[in-house]
Amino acid sequence: MTITGRVLVLLALGIVPVVLQPDALTPWAWALVVAVVVAVDVALAPSLRDLEVTRSPVGSIRLGTGATSRLLVRNRGSRAVRLVLRDAWQPTAGATENRHHLRLAAGGGARAATPLLPHRRGDLRAAGVTLRVRGPLGLGVRQRTLDVPGSVRALPAFDSRKHLPSRLARLRELDGRSALRVRGQGTEFDSLREYVRGDDVRSIDWRASARTRNVVVRTWQPERDRRVVLVLDTSRTSAGRVADVPRLDSAMDAALLLAALASRAGDRIDFVAGDRVVRRRLRTGGGTSVVHPLSEAMADLSPVIAEADWRTLAGGVQELGRRRALVVLLTPLEPASIEEGLLPVLPTLTRHHRVVVASVRDPALDALAADRSDVDAVYAAVAAEQAAARRQATADLLRALGADVLDTDAERLPPVLADHYLALKARGQL
Repeated sequence: MTITGRVLVLLALGIVPVVLQPDALTPWAWALVVAVVVAVDVALAPSLRDLEVTRSPVGSIRLGTGATSRLLVRNRGSRAVRLVLRDAWQPTAGATENRHHLRLAAGGGARAATPLLPHRRGDLRAAGVTLRVRGPLGLGVRQRTLDVPGSVRALPAFDSRKHLPSRLARLRELDGRSALRVRGQGTEFDSLREYVRGDDVRSIDWRASARTRNVVVRTWQPERDRRVVLVLDTSRTSAGRVADVPRLDSAMDAALLLAALASRAGDRIDFVAGDRVVRRRLRTGGGTSVVHPLSEAMADLSPVIAEADWRTLAGGVQELGRRRALVVLLTPLEPASIEEGLLPVLPTLTRHHRVVVASVRDPALDALAADRSDVDAVYAAVAAEQAAARRQATADLLRALGADVLDTDAERLPPVLADHYLALKARGQL
């Protein structure tokens, strides 16, 4: 039970009997009268036990897009009820306009819809549904909080989806669905055609040319059914924020774009995520519908304040199969972490697979290095240049061990990674 502001007004009116009957007991008598009136008012209020609340499932949505939590309230009693309903969610669910004024006839029902706009990935849960009913005089309120389970799963945002159409167009060119054909080591023979200026002379088929009056070249199309293994680092370095977005989320965005592109190319996508232990493992059976299961697998991953154990993660890759694959390591290019954890393991991976290290670079580092406006800025610039030089040295070490290194800002990493995949596919190096 709670009281409303009307009770305070009623207590203030007690000054009238105090003035008319100036006695020490008068205020207490008046307070007692008010308390009795409030108790009677609450007793006359409709019972909340006659109300039944159910929730419709919300499901999964992309981070940054809206959803709606829908409640159905039924009145099982014999009296009409006016009530205020509050649909409470945890703060990161972004519940707005969650207070609803409803009127329920006897035996009737009403619906309440609460907009949700999550601003954190993962499973976000409802905190409870609070019902409030006033008495006839509006002095007292009956209140009850019900546990009505509900959740919404916020998937990674996938903002890089905008780059997918242009990359698919380039893929169609590589795949022979347009006029362009490519030649490269490890590609599949497609057909013969007449030589035109600009063709690679290594693609000339001399035997076929000898049987005709023209020079004939072989056309090729990229191999299909390759393996792409995405390895997502969820260790402490992935918790760093670049432009107020965690590095982990930016890496997920790049992984989703590559997965969408590679699946359209007919390649199989496998996924491993972890730090000291493997947190998630996903194998796909091919096909083009890999983005949603991959998003589901990533949804509730969070950075762990621990160093990455790359021997464990490399073991997770090997458990997916020993067939040669394109292994993409989505990890921050932090020198200390890379040199102590990844470098000792990298030769084992590069011996069996094509390895790409994709990292989110903080553009603030370049901005600091370019600023020479005052003495403090010069000192900061020197520190930034030293950090950048060490980062470059680490990238050179990775390249020397046979890995490709892509180090760019969060906005450019997804398309850069997709372009690198297309270049490898065009050269038949997957």
